[in-house]
Amino acid sequence: MLPTENRLRRRQDFAEAVRRGRRAGRPLLVVHLRRDTTHPHVPGERTPPARAGFVVSKAIGGAVERNLVKRRLRHLVRERLLRLPPGSLVVVRALPGAGSADHAQLALDLDAALSRLLDRDTHGEAEGRVAR
Repeated sequence: MLPTENRLRRRQDFAEAVRRGRRAGRPLLVVHLRRDTTHPHVPGERTPPARAGFVVSKAIGGAVERNLVKRRLRHLVRERLLRLPPGSLVVVRALPGAGSADHAQLALDLDAALSRLLDRDTHGEAEGRVAR
């Protein structure tokens, strides 16, 4: 289970991550990452946690299959929360192939997408580029 403080629940937060965040696509999923630019880190203050949400459409399959994919993705993201920048919003959208994929395949795609987004953020912002 993903801790309550790390859950993305409001429609506005999903829209913010998808519309204004960066995107990395893989064969089984698409990951959107929106860094928190509104709360600069002040020493001594508590930083807001990274929050994640999931989009698993009916294209994946029936309710049982969709819930299985959501549980797998929640578990995988929970293990990677420390890699995410504080205050960031992450939306993981499962693509139709995710329903037949196993845990390891989902993990590989999630890791590749997150690595790509996090590497882009560190390199792109340092050089003034906007990665999309």
